[in-house]
Formats: sequence, C-alpha cells, structure tokens
Amino acid sequence: MAKVGIRDVSRAAGVSVTTVSHALSETHQSRVNPETREHVQQVAARLGYAPNRIAVALRNQRSQLLGFVSDEIASTPFAGELVLGAQDAAYERGWLLMLVDSGRNPELEEKQVNTLLQHQVDGIVIAKMYHQEASVPAAVAGIPAVLLDAFDPEGTLSSVVPDEVGAASTAVQELIDAGHRRIGFINNSDDIPAAFGRLEGYRAALAAAGIGFDPDLVTRQAPEVPGGRAGAEKLLGLAEPPTALFCFHDRQAFGAYEVAARLGLRIPDDLSVVSIDNFEIIADGLWPGLTSVALPHYEMGRWAVTRLLDEIEHPEEAGEPVHLDFECPIVRRGSVAPPHSSSPGPEASS
Repeated sequence: MAKVGIRDVSRAAGVSVTTVSHALSETHQSRVNPETREHVQQVAARLGYAPNRIAVALRNQRSQLLGFVSDEIASTPFAGELVLGAQDAAYERGWLLMLVDSGRNPELEEKQVNTLLQHQVDGIVIAKMYHQEASVPAAVAGIPAVLLDAFDPEGTLSSVVPDEVGAASTAVQELIDAGHRRIGFINNSDDIPAAFGRLEGYRAALAAAGIGFDPDLVTRQAPEVPGGRAGAEKLLGLAEPPTALFCFHDRQAFGAYEVAARLGLRIPDDLSVVSIDNFEIIADGLWPGLTSVALPHYEMGRWAVTRLLDEIEHPEEAGEPVHLDFECPIVRRGSVAPPHSSSPGPEASS
C-alpha cells in the first residue's frame, strides 16, 4: 500500500499543500481557521497520513524524541503509572519516549544518558523509584531535563514530587474526623524525605485538632510487612494503646492487620488503620479494604513530560525551573470507624 503524502491530503481536503502543512503543524496551526484545521485533520486521519519525522526534525532542528531515565522504577509496582503518564503527555504533543532503566547503577545511568544523547533526544526525564534528592548525571548538563519523584537541591532543574506533608495530614485527618484522639504512627526507618515529611504532616494534623504530640505513639520501622508487624506490636502493646494506626505505606499496614488479627482486634470495630500508597493489590486485597492516600504517579509522569516539552518548545515562556509538590487524594475503603469508648486490646474485643 502506497504511503499517503501531504499532497494526497491536500487533494482530498480541497485545500493547498501549505494549508495542510499549517493545519497539521503544532507551531503554525493558528494560521488556519479552526473549521479548516479540523477538516484537514479529519481527512489526514481518514487517509492514514503520518508526517515524515525526519523531515520534521530537519525543519524544526528537533528529533521529537525524549529520554526517560529510570533508576529502578521499571521493576516497581507503580512504574506503569509513571511511564504511562509520561508517555501519554509525550504522545499528545507529537513526541516519542525512549525508556531506559539503570537498576540504580550510576555508571550504567551515565552510559544510558550518553546513548540517549547520541540518539539526539531533545530532553530527558530523570525518574526515581521513590521521593529523594537526585544526583544528576553530568552528561545531562546543557540540555532540558526534569526530575520525576526527585528534587535537585540546587534548584537548577524543574521537579515534581508527592506532597508528603499533605498526604500524611490527609490520612491522619481521616482518623481525627472519625473521632480518634490517640493515633499511632508506624513510620519508615530510612532517612528519606518521605519519612520526614509524613512525620511533619502527622504532627500538623494533630496540632490543628488540638491533640498533643506523644512520642511514644511514633515508631520507626523497616518499610516492609515485617516492619509493620513490629510497629503494630510495639504500639498496641502500650499500657494505653492507640485506637487507630497510621502506617507509612500499605506494606506496613498489611503487617499491622496481621498483628491486629492475632490480638483478636477487629478492623475497624476495635482498631482503625490508614496508610499511604494506595497499592491496590494490598489495599483492595485486605479485608476490610484499606483506606489509603494515593500517590499520584500517573499525574506526576504527565506533569514531568509536559513541563519538559514546555521548556523545549517555549523556553522563554517556561521561565525559571519549577518545583511542584503534587496533591495526594485519599481512597476510602472499610478500615476506618469511630473508636470504642475503651482502648483497643484483647480484652476490649471480648
């Protein structure tokens, strides 16, 4: 089947080649009235016309390619949403995404960036598997780049991360609104921005509700199911245990559910639990379902590519680098209820 060219679209649409070129160009679309532009685009789609990417690149001095450099996200549960958001944003603007994953190997990452540059990418998204300070590969200097789920302490690159403080505050507020006043927090033992931000959000929500901070109600544990078990055992073993638990993420909440069951506590009747991640395999798989604050991976991926393309295509309008803390919505399931008058414990559930 012969390739459809711009002259074929011109004949079928009954307009000049120049009009077709302008109507199908992101840069010059405004030169054609909306009705004609829509007509030309519909004809082009019906005929299966695709622009010659090499010719477009030569005219624009761009490859229309973006690099997406990941440290390990391709093997994490949320990778699909990050990549899908980035890919959708690129596709909608007529660009393609080239994805590489370094497996958290800095030397390999440097080589991958150099390879992407050899393929003439016009910009690079540097994505991390969790919110962290980023070490930017030296090869990236001099080309547009955006950090995804990471930040540059020097502020030289635009970046997007979850609003950790807001996410924790939202989770704790859910418990406060249900009537809980004694709320335990199983935090992450790692020294990472998310752990500090979520502690800040926990304390802020308590303070806003007039609830004093009790350090005995906070424990730092490994960010895995066993860490959740250890944290729940410690907090629920207090002389005056909490009526609710806020967990750093859903894997810890899974461990907390196990401990509650072993102690004879019913969720949410005897103990309420909230978390952060909205990892659906866990949050939907637990019974009752786990109320969890979602990390907006898809939205962050979209924003990162959209911002990068703005910096590439409209650098003067884009201005200085931007840092965005993305809002995190809560997903309510069945793990929160008002507290009993008595504190939870094996005796309270009998």
